[in-house]
Amino acid sequence: MAWTQRLRQVADQISTIIVGKRPQVEDAIICLLADGHLLIEDLPGVGKTTLAQALALSLGLQFKRVQFTADLLPGDLLGASIYLRDSGRFVFHPGPVFSQVLLADEINRAGPRTQSALLEVMEEGQVSLDGATHPLPAPFFVIATQNPLDQAGTYPLPESQLDRFLMCIQLGYPDRASERALLAGQDRRAALAGLRPCMQPAELQAAQQAVSAIAVSEPLLDHLQAVLAASRDGRWFIEGLSPRAGLGLLRAARARALFEGRDYVTPDDLDALLIQTAAHRLRPLPAAGRGPREQLRAMLDALPAA
Repeated sequence: MAWTQRLRQVADQISTIIVGKRPQVEDAIICLLADGHLLIEDLPGVGKTTLAQALALSLGLQFKRVQFTADLLPGDLLGASIYLRDSGRFVFHPGPVFSQVLLADEINRAGPRTQSALLEVMEEGQVSLDGATHPLPAPFFVIATQNPLDQAGTYPLPESQLDRFLMCIQLGYPDRASERALLAGQDRRAALAGLRPCMQPAELQAAQQAVSAIAVSEPLLDHLQAVLAASRDGRWFIEGLSPRAGLGLLRAARARALFEGRDYVTPDDLDALLIQTAAHRLRPLPAAGRGPREQLRAMLDALPAA
């Protein structure tokens, strides 16, 4: 398909910076192609922020970064109305959220009030302040990084916030060969400075429109509903996947099909993205003794083949 080569060029360029993590790079591109927000969860120093910057640069998107801290206030993100004495009126001064890509760095180091300020932004693509509504640029994405919750100074994201992220990915440590390439190669800041857009925002939006035209068969929808029903039957998780999660998984599967050069979705598209789109939304039963990713894999293995 026409978009496949362009999207692979984006992945190829990012992979020169994020070495040895091609599956995660492709997942991140698929997430933005599906018009979703991305959460990158892992230890400090493994490349979360670098991946977010490389994505924005490679897609030609306006980029702003906010370092989330305990003293960050909602107005620091959204902006504020300032009273101008000369004119006798309030003028809205937009905050950093008014960009095409907002990098919410270490999002779980901010308090709940500031985290909640992103709910409307991520769902509606707008900011409501002082009785006025301010639309955000299009396309608009939040790419957030998150440190493990057992680290000092972190606050768990509420379920409503986690549900706004289409996908959550982990990078992990590089393998030995990839780490050697990092150690022997160019400084990553210098490498980022050399990146050039492989696509423009208008092209990305056109590709997103193409995603909605990807065909989905009735048996494929049956498989998706079986996955959703299994997550809700009480055997695997405390609460199941929401309809929003189901729609998000289907949208991501369509985006993966486009990335792979197909005009139809296969069960493999759904299964390949289930962990990334669902694990951060679920809490396993206490008796399970394993995390949401492992529990999801066990649930998927127990389902009849599509």
